[in-house]
Amino acid sequence: MDEKRFYDVIVIGGGPAGLTAAIYLARARYRVLVVEKDTFGGQITITDEVVNYPGVFKTSGKALTESMRKQGEGFGAEYLKAEVTEIEVAGDLKTVKTSSGDYTCFGVLVATGAHPRMLGFPGEAEFKGHGVAYCATCDGEFFTGKEVFVIGGGFAAAEESVFLTKYASHVTILIRGEDFSCAETVAKAAKEHPKITVLTQTEVVKVSGKDSLESIIYRDKKTGEETTFAPENDTFGVFVFAGYEPASELVKGMVELTEQGYIVTDENQKTSVDGIYAAGDICVKNLRQVVTATGDGAVAATSLEKYVVSMQKKTGLVPRKPEAVAHSDNSKGSASDEIKNSTVDGFFAADVLQQLQTVFSRMAAPLILELHLSEQPVSAELKQYMEELAKLTDKLSVQISSDNEAASKVLTEDLPCVRVLRNNGEYTGLAFHGVPGGHEFTSFVLGLYNAAGPGQPIDDKAKTQIAEIKDSIDMKLLVSLSCTMCPELATAAQRIAADNEKVTAEVYDISHYPVLRDKYKVMSVPCLVIEKNGEEKVTFGKKNLSQLLEIL
Repeated sequence: MDEKRFYDVIVIGGGPAGLTAAIYLARARYRVLVVEKDTFGGQITITDEVVNYPGVFKTSGKALTESMRKQGEGFGAEYLKAEVTEIEVAGDLKTVKTSSGDYTCFGVLVATGAHPRMLGFPGEAEFKGHGVAYCATCDGEFFTGKEVFVIGGGFAAAEESVFLTKYASHVTILIRGEDFSCAETVAKAAKEHPKITVLTQTEVVKVSGKDSLESIIYRDKKTGEETTFAPENDTFGVFVFAGYEPASELVKGMVELTEQGYIVTDENQKTSVDGIYAAGDICVKNLRQVVTATGDGAVAATSLEKYVVSMQKKTGLVPRKPEAVAHSDNSKGSASDEIKNSTVDGFFAADVLQQLQTVFSRMAAPLILELHLSEQPVSAELKQYMEELAKLTDKLSVQISSDNEAASKVLTEDLPCVRVLRNNGEYTGLAFHGVPGGHEFTSFVLGLYNAAGPGQPIDDKAKTQIAEIKDSIDMKLLVSLSCTMCPELATAAQRIAADNEKVTAEVYDISHYPVLRDKYKVMSVPCLVIEKNGEEKVTFGKKNLSQLLEIL
């Protein structure tokens, strides 16, 4: 057993429940690892305003959960950005298999949350990404100046409708019931907003169109009267907020689930399997809010403490104690402090620099960041961004492209961009068009690591599938820097391209490339365009490595 990968508890899921559990466990001097495949903070990170968390008058979901993460880190909690592929529960020690290798522990906390539920009305699946969307933060901007319909009557529908008024010319909320089902204070903000119309006892009949939405038909449930909305020479948006489906696939057939797929737990958050606990939106519960998720996390952590103690006594094994991390700017003299001080006014926040240094130190080979620039303001930002990144390591160098064969392969409408080259000038297949900030920063850095080697560990099946790709495949990934679902797809595509010279993966910040947005009728991200054998295939939605390999 690798002692470095041996923990008291491994938490799967970095939302409020998982982050809270990590705080409690680390503070009690137990070694805990939080594994998250998307964004630390979970679904709440896309919420602009949180005003009902006790003791916090007003904050954003991202700010609230980031403070939780740092608090846990201060007590010694550890965090890993990776996808959990399997849990082995036989015996006293549990094995958690991830895309970054295997980890061992006594107890596991499943806090994987839930994902948006589709309603299934005619046209919903067909126009997903072409007018039908599920994330206001990710896709709201696509509907600037356009009419938007929101389907749902819960908290998310009310809150996100108000958010959408920042972009939409008008928002119409369709509620099947007689009123909103959320707190009156939240509902009131939507009801009284001048750009929002609320229609109760109303259901969607269907949506239709050609390349994008052209019409929606909805029905008054009391009278049976149907209304058709079909703007002339324009499209519109439909946002579905109909609750969530539990992300319980990982433990299906392992622990007891409800018919709906939620994990059944006792009052201590214990599942039907010894050593496996669950917390947050993945569990059976009446109220799904940040405050209830944190409560679940605290209860689960204290229950796991008792379980871990019993396992330590039984096995005689004790993982090393966590090491607290000070979040203070007063310490002086270390190399990392010099880095922090030198870049505090630059592009990179001080709290990510240490992580960057870790990644760069593991890169096996140097890479060239080849810049293809234009006259756009974003071009100058890209140049400065890459130059600052290269200052942090001798593994990266910046090269401005000249009028040569490589440069000619980049179309004018694709500028600006950075192409990642090997030290001999060979193209790795990875490129980013725009500036890889926001949620795409992590995926870009991981792309560099995978291209330079050794890269993130992947299972033998995936390695074989990547190696067996014989046809030339070009992937365009159209993303938004605010989208929490885009990085997983970008990381998967870049990993395939890094390992197979016949595959390319080029990521576009769609806000800077309206030609591509119009060409593919993109009204939701992530959008993946696969070009193979002279044909293009367009798909929407996040995909992990195995899911992407299935469609290539």
